[in-house]
Amino acid sequence: MLRVVNRVLLGLVGLVLLCVGGAVLATGLGVSVPSWWPYTGKKDVLLSDADRDRWSAQGWWWPVVIAVLAVLVLLTLWWLLSQLRRARLAEVLVDSGDGEGALLRGRALENVLESEAQSLDGVSRARVRLTGRRSAPEARVRLLLEPHVAPGEALEGLTREAVGHARDSAGLEVLPTEARLRAAKHRAQRVT
Repeated sequence: MLRVVNRVLLGLVGLVLLCVGGAVLATGLGVSVPSWWPYTGKKDVLLSDADRDRWSAQGWWWPVVIAVLAVLVLLTLWWLLSQLRRARLAEVLVDSGDGEGALLRGRALENVLESEAQSLDGVSRARVRLTGRRSAPEARVRLLLEPHVAPGEALEGLTREAVGHARDSAGLEVLPTEARLRAAKHRAQRVT
């Protein structure tokens, strides 16, 4: 859904900017423009002094202008942040062996990977997110490790068991995985 909204908004913004820019360029080059167009010549300004000052004496003018600009800024920030966020993979294409293929829900594979990673010795909590394409998924794993576990052992167990089982069960040749490890906070132990 976000991808469709993104493409529609980009298309509309691009079309408006192209039309406005083309009309201003045409006017600057001396081509005639429609009578309703505010910019009519090379030395003309888009807004005259009278147009700029017409509403400024009204008490509601500046709050409305500020509110509209604030909403525009918030909408563009939301749009920018949604571009930076990676979308979750909805489904994974599994080779069924008969040439057809089957679709596996991405959340199901994430949940299995998460529960198997969390069952590893020394892992307190695991979070898994699948990205990429459905024929070539990628896993992003975040592990919260107990104080006593060595990170290398946890990473080896994750690679061998959880990721290996997920890769084999989905019939994938490779399952690229990015793992982020973090140690759980704990109190210092007293020695007596």
